[in-house]
Amino acid sequence: MIVMLANKNILIAISGGIAAYKSIFLIRLLKKHKANVKVVLTKSAQNFVTPTTLQAISGNSVFVDRDEQNQDLVMEHIDLAKWADLICIAPATANTIAKINLGIADNLLTSTILATEAPVIIAPAMNKYMYKRSSFQRNLQNLMSEENIFVLESNQGEQACGDVGLGRMQESEEIFNYINNFFNNSKEFLGIKVAITAGPTVEKIDPVRFLSNNSSGKMGYALAKSFAQKGADVTLISGPVLLDTPNNVSKISVESADEMYQASMDIAKNSDIFIACAAVADFKIAKLSNQKIKKNSDVDTLTLNLVKNPDIVKSVANLTEDRPFVVGFAAETENVLDYAKAKLKSKNLNMICANDVSNNKVFNQDINQITVLYKDKMVQFDTMTKEKLANKLADLIVTQWKEYE
Repeated sequence: MIVMLANKNILIAISGGIAAYKSIFLIRLLKKHKANVKVVLTKSAQNFVTPTTLQAISGNSVFVDRDEQNQDLVMEHIDLAKWADLICIAPATANTIAKINLGIADNLLTSTILATEAPVIIAPAMNKYMYKRSSFQRNLQNLMSEENIFVLESNQGEQACGDVGLGRMQESEEIFNYINNFFNNSKEFLGIKVAITAGPTVEKIDPVRFLSNNSSGKMGYALAKSFAQKGADVTLISGPVLLDTPNNVSKISVESADEMYQASMDIAKNSDIFIACAAVADFKIAKLSNQKIKKNSDVDTLTLNLVKNPDIVKSVANLTEDRPFVVGFAAETENVLDYAKAKLKSKNLNMICANDVSNNKVFNQDINQITVLYKDKMVQFDTMTKEKLANKLADLIVTQWKEYE
């Protein structure tokens, strides 16, 4: 890994959560790699880490909220906002995130964020029930839509209160790597053209009914985001989902498997890597009804005549000219690895990602666990957020693509 932090001005902002201790290790890593580090500490954060400790580690005075009686003419929030090349809030509590979202500037930390033009990295840390609360998620989504704010995924695991779930702050090393990649402009995939399918397909029965599935598209969108952040030229071919298109990603919206097939075949020939992450319907209605199919009071059953949809990933993998490196996904409810191995061979894939979707483990969830098969090798990724998994998977895919070339 190339480290690009020498002489970068990094402001670490710490709000009041038990994960504040991790900021000490983060600062040590940044200092080890020659970054200039200053620290802003909220009043509640001082219950977890002390200004004295942070001053010793950072080598600079620590900035805290002053009593009104001790205020002077120094505009610390403006000075810090202009000094920083990057600000990282770690940990970022639900309270601090809510304030930033609403533009509230009632302490030095939030005032600095409101005043800065530097990129801001937010590392949330809180209890799993707080993290999944809809009001908090709205705050998070609003901040993610801001051009210069970058929200890190929370980790899954045991929390200080004893609960287990999403909400843990990322480890110091993970945040350090993100900061380093940011300054490195994360362009290690520059020049690589990637096509990704995501989400479900919709197969109409009549004007009001259709066949589909529970795919949310989250895994495919996370992959698109990861590749784009690292500089790849990404085209996302997406079925109907309730997700925002990642930055710097070109999206083609489709509904049916036939539409996704056509778009995939057009794009795949100009791509280096093709990733079939969509949950494509295997069958469609043989003949679409132009009118709504009515109930018949004398008949208790309805028979639908279904025909096979085109096999998109197999068709791409069997291209004889301009064939990309092809990655498939196998969503299975039983004999997961056996079925994945068979698909890897029968569909002529370079790589396949197998996951167990039984008992609602994957669809519409924020976490995933997959096993990747390629050649005679197998790599297993433990349960983690889909965004974190996408980053690891993108690196593995590109590594194998380079060998394939």
